[in-house]
Amino acid sequence: MDPSMAVDIGRQALWVTLIISGPLLLAGLVVGLFIGIIQAVTQIHEMTLTFIPKILAVVGLFIWLLPWMAIKLLDYTINLFNQIPTAIR
Repeated sequence: MDPSMAVDIGRQALWVTLIISGPLLLAGLVVGLFIGIIQAVTQIHEMTLTFIPKILAVVGLFIWLLPWMAIKLLDYTINLFNQIPTAIR
């Protein structure tokens, strides 16, 4: 295996990680921003008010996107295993 192939495999791994984790992180960001605006307007600063909606949003989106995430990971794994014969040469 040459160094460019190793770098390419690492780049693909980082890209798949970004694609899979991006929607979950974005959902947490949007819900946190929305709750933060509500807290600023109402002047209620309760920690559970920010924590629980974010958890529910991320878990709900995770359950909804789980089939898509599994397909993405499976495609990456199959692609990685298909590259093994070319890496040995």
